[in-house]
Amino acid sequence: MLKKIILTLALTFGGLLMTSATQEAQAADPANIVNMEISSGGTVVIELLPDIAPKHVERIKTLAGEGFYDGIIFHRVISGFMAQTGDPTGTGMGGSKLEDVPAEFSQYPYKRGTIGMARSQNPDSANSQFFICFTDKGCSFLTGQYTVLGQVTSGMEFVDKLAVGEPPASPDRIVKLTLGEAK
Repeated sequence: MLKKIILTLALTFGGLLMTSATQEAQAADPANIVNMEISSGGTVVIELLPDIAPKHVERIKTLAGEGFYDGIIFHRVISGFMAQTGDPTGTGMGGSKLEDVPAEFSQYPYKRGTIGMARSQNPDSANSQFFICFTDKGCSFLTGQYTVLGQVTSGMEFVDKLAVGEPPASPDRIVKLTLGEAK
């Protein structure tokens, strides 16, 4: 009897562990995947986080669908901190023709590969510019201060190769930014 109870518990517990592992291994929704081909040599795959920042995610999807980001430079790249892009003027002062998006701050931690929306001093001024964090330590102070909209799932080695500067002498650029399954 005791062996039967132990076997039943073991099978139940093992099944729960397998179910949990299977759920964690599920792929992200392709509708929330961005493939960003960059001139530094490859494709960066980003998982958008609509549960955290639905309005900002929708903005990125809208602009990506229009081809807005194709050809835009990384105008601000600071070693150990972040790389910023999304300004069609390349100066850090521009944006899309759409209205600014109100802040959607969260406690999602800024870490290596976190994508945040750039803004001015006004928390509700995000538009089209975004940045990618290089390190956990270098960006952690941004948590709760800037809207998180995604996380790099592969390709950070290409972000690491971006030309540094504000702006870089020979800036890298987004070749193409598309929505869909990871490439």
